[in-house]
Amino acid sequence: MARAFLVVLDSVGCGGAPDAASFGDDGANTLGHIARECAAGRADTGRSGPLDLPHLARLGLGAAMQTAIGMAPPGIAHWPSPEPSAIWAAAEEISKGKDTPSGHWELAGVPVPWDWHYFPDTQPAFPADLSAQAARLAGTDGILGDCHASGTEIIARHGAAHLQSGWPICYTSADSVFQIAAHETHFGLQRLLDLCQALAPQLHRMKVGRVIARPFIGDGQSGFTRTENRRDYAISPPAPTLCDWVQNAGGQVQAIGKIKDIFSGHGIDRVVKGRDAALMGHLHEALQSAPEGSLTFANFVEFDSLYGHRRDVAGYARALEWFDGHVPHLTGALRPADLLLLTADHGNDPTWPGSDHTRERVPVIGLRGGNAPGCEAGLRGFADIGASVAAHLGIAAPGPGVSFL
Repeated sequence: MARAFLVVLDSVGCGGAPDAASFGDDGANTLGHIARECAAGRADTGRSGPLDLPHLARLGLGAAMQTAIGMAPPGIAHWPSPEPSAIWAAAEEISKGKDTPSGHWELAGVPVPWDWHYFPDTQPAFPADLSAQAARLAGTDGILGDCHASGTEIIARHGAAHLQSGWPICYTSADSVFQIAAHETHFGLQRLLDLCQALAPQLHRMKVGRVIARPFIGDGQSGFTRTENRRDYAISPPAPTLCDWVQNAGGQVQAIGKIKDIFSGHGIDRVVKGRDAALMGHLHEALQSAPEGSLTFANFVEFDSLYGHRRDVAGYARALEWFDGHVPHLTGALRPADLLLLTADHGNDPTWPGSDHTRERVPVIGLRGGNAPGCEAGLRGFADIGASVAAHLGIAAPGPGVSFL
């Protein structure tokens, strides 16, 4: 029987979204602009020279980028490459968002049917009654933050006051999120998780996509550091997704990274979390041990969280080259009846103004075991990826997508 491995390189967009201008992102191109900066010698911290992704290029990354933007991508080493050995395509999203849930749900066959609620005011960001409810649930007299901010910046700014007052730090971004940062020991990790879980239903009714717990440690003298105990309380998908389709057909679904949180646990059998380096180990292990008929759904978040949001071009390039180095091990472990799909959920161009996601098309690279020939799948919809996984596993796909296999 077949197995499927769907791997999301979080935020690794490739430009060309036809509606980018309506999101303020006309011209954004995560991969293209990283390659441009590398070729110009402006991304040489911890690395040097042109963006070097030989294995992804050989599979069809450059060809996918060309499909997305209609021209050859400049500045990438090993491009143009020989005829790609994988299926290559570019995919665009129809959901009205450039956020994590929208992208992942649509990749899994379910576009978002509603408009997300955002907090456009910068400070104060939240309605007074929502801030009061957060404080009441926390058992405090108020909240800190109440603004748009990056997670690392806001704990540096309010961490000491948080330790003194005990008030939770609440903030948001251009995404549909309500984030709460608190000290793991002084406030308490479980208390933070309970607060987010208690507040989530109210925010989900407002169509806010996620309430995110952001625990940190440290003090005002040595500084504050976020821990790996982040937890997302996401609104449930509006319909069964690829994960449910596989599970309902008798297959096992393993979530690597934050997939379980994104899908609110629906359709997930097994979960492993950690930093991206550890997640790569879990993905290698899944390729060796995942049962027949299974889906392994992985998200590598650090492209987005550590480098895209922080506008760190060199760091993003290093992460891409690190992932590329693992590609031969991933493809070499495929069995004849396996499918490996590499894609992304949105963009986060580190050369773009601000610190938020960017509306972009995403590359799609599909490799089947058994030396199946490569081919071009053209311009596709996000939902076609879920439909293709379902077709490979021989299960029904009730979503709107069409398989390109």
